[in-house]
Parts: sequence; C-alpha cells; structure tokens
Amino acid sequence: MSRIAGVVAARSLGQADRRVAAMLSVLRSRQDWEARVEASGGATVGWCGWRAPGVFHRNGLMVVLDGNIYNRGDLGAARSDAELLANLYLEHGFEEAIGLVNGDFAISLYDPDTGALWLARDRFGLKPLYYASPNGSFAFASRPGPLLRLPGMNGEVRREFAGLFAASHYRYFDNRPELSPFDDVAQLPAAHLLSWVDGHVRLARYWDMSDLPELDEPEDLLAEQYRDLLFDSVRLRMNRADRPAFTLSGGMDSSSVLASAVRTTGEKQFAFSTVYDDLTYDETDEIKSMLERNVRQWRAVRVGDPDLPDLVQRMIDVHDEPVATATWLSHYLLCGEVRDQDFGGLFGGLGGDELNAGEYEHFFFFFADLRHEGLDAQLAHEIEQWVVHHDHPIFKKSRQVADDALSRMVDLSRQGHCLPERGRMTRYSAALNRDYFDIAAFRPIMDHPFRSYLKNRTYQDIFRETAPCCLRAEDRQATAFGLDNFLPFFDHRLVEFMFRIPGTMKVRDGVTKHLLREAMDGVLPEETRTRIKKTGWNAPAHVWFSGSGREWLLDLVGSQSFKERGIYSVAEVQRLIAEHELIVSEGQGRDNHMMFFWQLVNLETWHRSLDRQRVEINSAGGT
Repeated sequence: MSRIAGVVAARSLGQADRRVAAMLSVLRSRQDWEARVEASGGATVGWCGWRAPGVFHRNGLMVVLDGNIYNRGDLGAARSDAELLANLYLEHGFEEAIGLVNGDFAISLYDPDTGALWLARDRFGLKPLYYASPNGSFAFASRPGPLLRLPGMNGEVRREFAGLFAASHYRYFDNRPELSPFDDVAQLPAAHLLSWVDGHVRLARYWDMSDLPELDEPEDLLAEQYRDLLFDSVRLRMNRADRPAFTLSGGMDSSSVLASAVRTTGEKQFAFSTVYDDLTYDETDEIKSMLERNVRQWRAVRVGDPDLPDLVQRMIDVHDEPVATATWLSHYLLCGEVRDQDFGGLFGGLGGDELNAGEYEHFFFFFADLRHEGLDAQLAHEIEQWVVHHDHPIFKKSRQVADDALSRMVDLSRQGHCLPERGRMTRYSAALNRDYFDIAAFRPIMDHPFRSYLKNRTYQDIFRETAPCCLRAEDRQATAFGLDNFLPFFDHRLVEFMFRIPGTMKVRDGVTKHLLREAMDGVLPEETRTRIKKTGWNAPAHVWFSGSGREWLLDLVGSQSFKERGIYSVAEVQRLIAEHELIVSEGQGRDNHMMFFWQLVNLETWHRSLDRQRVEINSAGGT
C-alpha cells in the first residue's frame, strides 16, 4: 500500500526534508505514487504510496502509517487509519493504543509535547520497518536501502548474514529478527515498539502468546469456531481490498482463503496460479477441483525458462537484499501479471502451514509430544499412518526414520525443547570459506515458551524461521507492483486460537491440518478438502541451473569478482555444479542442489548491486 521514512535530531545530516524526500524516492516503486513530507519540532517524516495517504498532522502531532487497520470500525470515528492512531494515542498512550489494533502495519508517531518518536510493527511482521543512528541522529524507513544513503552510514554487510545466506538453510537467515543484513541498520522485530527520546532508544514487546490451557470443547464446536474466525478474518480484509485477486495453489491454505471469500461475499473470485513446463512442482491438476464453485476467472501464469540474471536483479532492486528461495521468483512474476490485469490487492494462504502443522517436519514434534505424554500406542499408530500416507522413494519413512529424527530435532529430556536441525543447517558448510564465516560455530536461538514441542516449533517458525523471509518477500513484491497484500491466517485472533488447539486436532491418522479440514467441510470441494498429497508451493529451479543454466552459473562462479569476494570455496562450488548436472540430467533419485545455487546467485548479484551503489554514493559526494 505504501512506504514510510523519517529522521529525528537531524542537524548533523542537514536539510532533513530533503533527506526524507530522498529516502522516499528510493522507496517509490512507481512514478505515479504520491509522496508527502511533514515536519514538526525536530522530526521530519514522510509517506509515499497510492490511494489515501497514510499521513496525519495536527498541532505538531504526526503519524505516518504503512498498512491497514482492520478493526477500525470498533475503535472510533476517524477519516483515516493514521488519524485513528493519533486519536487512540491521545486517549490511551502509544503502547495501549497499538495493542487495541488488529492490522498489518508499520507506524511512526511523533509527539512534539514530549519530543518522543514512536515506532511500531504489527504482531507478525507483515509490514517491515528498519532504523539507524547516523551521525547522532535517528532515522527509520520501510526498507534498509534508503538508510544506507544517509551521511555517516558505512553500509557494510553483516558477516553472519552473508555467511548463513551463502551456505546454510533459509530457516536460519532471520534467527535474530532485531538485525538486518547490514551492520549499522537494525530491524524492528514483529510485535515490538520503539521509543526515541533525547537520543535514548527503548525497545519493548507489546504482544506475545502465553502457554494457556488447551481448549477442550467438542471437536465440531472447535471446527465451527475456527471457521467463524477464518471467515471474519477474510471478511475484514475484503472490506479493505480494492479489486482483489487470490493466489491459488493445489493446497488447503490458499484454497481455504479463497473459498472463505466466496462464502462471505456470495461471489466467485478471480484467481492466479503459477504453472510450470517442468512438472515437478506443477499443481495444475490439483487446482482444477477449486475452479467451478469458487473461481470467476482463473489465470495460469506460466513459468518456463526464466531469464535468471535479469529477474534476480529486478527482485533484489525491490528487496534491498538477496531473496531467500526460488519460490519468490514465481511469486514476483505472478504479482506482475495480477497488476497487468488491473487488480489492486492479492490474497494468499501464507501462515496456514504454521498454524495447522502443515509442514512434513511438524510430524516429528507431534510425535515428541505423544512420546512425552506416554501415549505409546497412539504414537505407534500415528507413525504407522505417517509411513502409509507419506513414504517417498527418496525421502523414506519408517519407525527408524522417525526415531532418528527425534534424536536430532528435540531434547526428550526437556519438555518442549526443540533443537536446530544441524544437518540441514551445515549441509553446504564445505562450500563456504571458513575464514569468512564458520557455520559450524553458529548457535541459533531456539524459543521454548510452551510445554509442547509442536507449539514451540510453530512459534519458532512464525518469529524466527519460515515466516519472516516469506512475509518480507510477499510484502516487497506486492508493493513493488502497487498491490495490497492480505494474509488472513495471520490475524492474531486466529493465531491465538490455534495455539490453544491440541496437537491431536492438527494431526490425525497420519494426516495434517485435521481441524482445518473439519472447519472447511461444506466450504471446500471434497477433492481439495480431503487431499493428502502435498506438493508444496515451490519452483523447478533444479532445471534452471542445469543445461544452459549451468554454463551461466559456471561463468558467474569463475568471475574475478566472485573469487575476490572470498566468501566461497570456488573448487567446492564447481564440484557441486557438476554433481547437480548429473543428478538432473540423469534423473538420479537423490536430492539436488537447487536451493544452494539460488542462494549463491542472489548473494553474488546483491553484492554486485552494493558495489555499484557505493560507487554512485561516493561519486555524489557521500550524500
């Protein structure tokens, strides 16, 4: 919807209004976006975007807001979300005001009476916000890139981030959500607020979940509550959506969001899906069951042989950092098609896997809970059904496989304590120059606020692992194309409800998403509702780095700049390229290296962009 930026105590920066206008120019994805700059006391703030400006300024009190407040009708009369926040602040104070809001937002509020600048980010971090302290001032922006252009910023890449991105797994890129990819830029974590007064920064969490007793109502009543919450979450977002469209895969999550919109509006909706020439991850057949009852018009966005160098560069230009997985190239192309068809908002099912134990690895944490509770017969049954439904020629399933996974992924001697998957984390450590960063020495933070292994895994996913990089990608790419982004599963009421649902209502008889399936009875087509197979929304990047793609990759790895950067062991990378080519060309039944190469290409492209940016800044006199 928009982007925000600002500076406080900017004497050392000079011409604060010009600085903020320059930051907004970096944040603007389209030339037709409106921009506003406001000043009061020692603060200058700015907003850019489309439709009604998220700006309020009265008697020196200034609010700029990126995002949407969905429960606006419950909080009092106001002409805009920004004005509503100002009213709530004057009545309740900042922290209490933020706690009243149900929305996806990044907010800045400046109070001239106290000289305080406040920042806040929504509960799950759907809207980004970064800050820095160049030359004794304080500055913030929706992306890190504009901050790097301020005087006094060194813009050095954080070594830990680059090392993890180079050769680890995407789950570990956001393990410390208070950091950014740059040494001198911080990130405001989800569910946090920040106050700046007289040069002093205070950071506080304003919302969290407690380990409350699990709900014990009958399953049919809980399914009804779940359905009502999802319907209401979708309804609130549809009320704010301008010409909405829906992403649609073959899975339960996006299908449930789409079907809920159809049920709450009484109208079929427009849907977009990515489809592939390579059928490994193509879900065309699975999608068809949703079309007749729910879709007014379906558009398949075909991804064949993409121009990787060009597309990766374009994506990095709107991200200010490398992009975590190849899935987001497909999403980027889909967003472009949605915009070309003149839609204004895009709904998705992100968050459904986390809340409903939808990832394959969630089985192991469910098994750990059953073992800790001494439910041996039920554990044996669930493992048996897991094998029946999910055995795979490459990723085999058995009781021994389950036991081995438990020994690696949980601490059975400490209730609820999950462990990092070190095999996944260090798989490509040999490809990394250890003098640059030692992955083996990295110790990720693991949260355990709950007694349940599965709940702690879900909490970790939402705040430190799977969700942050996905939320960041969805927001940046939708915004780059002038689209609002709506993710109904990340309504905090729904999340709080699902953290009180027993694991036995999420996994049942070797099948995940049990309660969601019950809630969607009569809402989804039966073929979709009862489908067990999970392809997962992914992209066939294995073929992009084979054949002609292999030659381009070898050229990049053999370049002087790649070698001189000193991040990778070039010989090991070249060995992996050769091995990947054999796996793909011969159809070998083993895992390939597409995720590693995607990360490598993104990291190197990003570094080259930063090199060019430094030259531009230096040639402009460091301004």
